[in-house]
Amino acid sequence: MELLCSARTNLPVVPLRSMSAATHVVTNQPPPLADYNVFSQDRALVETVKRHGAGWEAAGLERFGAVIGSKRVIDLGHTANRFPPILKTHDRYGNRIDEVEFHPSYHELMSIGIGAGVASFAWNAIAAAPAGTKSVRGAHVARAAYLYLMSQAEYGVCCPMSMTYAGVPVIRKLPKLAELWEPLLLSREYDSRFQAAAIASASASAAAAGSSNQGKRGATIGMAMTEKQGGSDVRANTTIARPVNPSQTGPGSEYLLWGHKWFCSAPMSDGFLTLAYIPRETDPATATSAAASSAAGKSAAAGAMSCFFVPRFRPDGTKNNLTVMRLKDKLGNKANASSEIEYHNTWAVLVSEPGRGVPTIIEMVNHTRLDCSIGGAAIMRIGLAHALHHVTYRSAFGNRLLDQPLMKSVLADLAIEAEAATAMAFRIAESFDMGSGSKQESLFARIATPITKYWICKRTPNHVYEAMECHGGNGYTEDFVLARAYREAPLNAIWEGSGNVIALDVLRAMQTAPEAIQAFLQEIKTDTSGKNADLDQAVQDLEAQIANQQKLSRDGNAQQAMEANGRNLVDLMALTLQGSLLVRHAPQEVADVFCRNRLRHRYAGNYGAIDIRAAEAEAIIERHRPRVHLA
Repeated sequence: MELLCSARTNLPVVPLRSMSAATHVVTNQPPPLADYNVFSQDRALVETVKRHGAGWEAAGLERFGAVIGSKRVIDLGHTANRFPPILKTHDRYGNRIDEVEFHPSYHELMSIGIGAGVASFAWNAIAAAPAGTKSVRGAHVARAAYLYLMSQAEYGVCCPMSMTYAGVPVIRKLPKLAELWEPLLLSREYDSRFQAAAIASASASAAAAGSSNQGKRGATIGMAMTEKQGGSDVRANTTIARPVNPSQTGPGSEYLLWGHKWFCSAPMSDGFLTLAYIPRETDPATATSAAASSAAGKSAAAGAMSCFFVPRFRPDGTKNNLTVMRLKDKLGNKANASSEIEYHNTWAVLVSEPGRGVPTIIEMVNHTRLDCSIGGAAIMRIGLAHALHHVTYRSAFGNRLLDQPLMKSVLADLAIEAEAATAMAFRIAESFDMGSGSKQESLFARIATPITKYWICKRTPNHVYEAMECHGGNGYTEDFVLARAYREAPLNAIWEGSGNVIALDVLRAMQTAPEAIQAFLQEIKTDTSGKNADLDQAVQDLEAQIANQQKLSRDGNAQQAMEANGRNLVDLMALTLQGSLLVRHAPQEVADVFCRNRLRHRYAGNYGAIDIRAAEAEAIIERHRPRVHLA
């Protein structure tokens, strides 16, 4: 090639046409973790699903696992996060529309999830059983597995599907409402059109939150509970409700709401479950002026906190007066819209008995807490799978990262954490399957659900971070999935009750339902005595702590001390439950390493700083490593 020289420096100048020539060959980089089966490559998940009664759906989950692991769906997740939703408050002519516009990738992911049954599988499985059947073994477990897999494609789209799943039991409390809405909520068709939902009949009962408009093939519902001044303390809410007809005020009656909600997730849902006070004074002028004044809180507090259903469209087909003020600019969960909304004489249907709003909607919250746990375990699996895949192909200092002893310790530690989370979350899903027919299971779920949500969701962020560190600099860049997973990781610990709220809920359950403690202790001691000395000792320590906590609860002056110790107690309850599940169901090396490093040594939290033998580390790593290519 002829070289030109610079007149100034006499140095050769490379022609522009050669600037694109390769300077090096890319080596020592892993192939993409794509086009693999996210279900069948997760041995711990496959075993867990079968163990908890959902083996009958394994073929469907395997088909879905191939879809979720495909490069196409992985790319959809990345794209949905690069192009977050946009709020359109008005149309081009100045009309208020309150629409949220999503990228097509979001809608395609929603269609994939809804089509698989992420929102509806459990309820449809029960509905398909013989008449009168209240539960089907494995129905909620299988549905949880679909959510677990979907979460690995894109977690943001799981929010509306989770709320739709969780809202069904609440909708069913009002049979006329369920008659109209349940067929749409259980549909396998995703319909994103912004219009009135179709209804099952055009009878007079259509006034119960439907419309005479036909057309929508499926629907989703959201939840709007918290307000600026209260947050998780929903009894500080000031939103009020007044009956359209003062002579009709019971469940199923029409109300108009006035107030605001600080967090409303998935504002493009077709309807929302929400909380509002029914003031003692229900005169429209009194109620409206109270909501607009500084006395609104006092006025609301004198009334009855109740649960309402708010559709996006009124019975006459016109848009309901639900104003989307703005979308939240969140750390993560970018593909999903979260919003601030206001009610301005917004049409609603009373779902609960007046004053029973919190107990009514808490059933929805219990289901979403299960989903927070499943989602946290799924995010751990994302981090673990990508870390194991990366170190399989990456070499440094003369050896594969996978073969280096300290890296093995880190990877094995991440693996036992992820497997324990999966075992724990799916045991809770099983209790949802069995709870309707077993008082023991119902009591266990009452206390174990918040424990599980608290622990898994708190453990997830640091787990993802450590998986990022296994990747080095690549892990910190947005080109790779772990940066997104890391931003997503804190969400579940904050939503549906942050750490202190959940810990206090566990303490409250111990006081109000002491038999739930016995159900929990029976669970962790079932078929474990003498099988692992570390677990046996942890159970004894836990029983002593529970006894001390119960003693404090009987002392009216010891409330502060009892609450201050709440996290210590819930931590130990969570670890002991995980240890018990692994001792009963996991390979011995998994159970032994977990109990030795989480129960005997009271784990300090630094992944890789564990007591583990080389053979144990290798066996655990091979159990969890995805095999996609030839390595």
